[in-house]
Amino acid sequence: MVAVLDSSVLIAAERGQLDLDALGDSTDGPEFAMAVVTASELLRGVHRAGDPERQARREAFVERLLSALPILPFDLTAARIHARLWAELAAKGTAVGAHDLLIAATAMANGCTLVTRDKRSFPKIPGLAPEFW
Repeated sequence: MVAVLDSSVLIAAERGQLDLDALGDSTDGPEFAMAVVTASELLRGVHRAGDPERQARREAFVERLLSALPILPFDLTAARIHARLWAELAAKGTAVGAHDLLIAATAMANGCTLVTRDKRSFPKIPGLAPEFW
């Protein structure tokens, strides 16, 4: 099983609230990946860091993730899923953040489980069964 890690999980790991290394060490544990939109969110966090020391720490963490995890692109398959989900949610009047919808569509297009700490947005997405860590 491949688990697409949402930025909320990766930020928790950066803050020491979650040990990704321990979760990934198990032989029957998931393989991890990241949506390209999540990479953008994390890189934005580097640029928004308040002071140079914090920016350097954050950048080192993010670059380590980017070199270690497969980055899943937002491709045409994901775009088709995204468009369908967006239309379904809009028809119901349900709001989901734009990035969250892109990340969910990427996970679904690749047959992956989405792992997040966001219990507000992802449960609203039809056909997605997120795991909460």
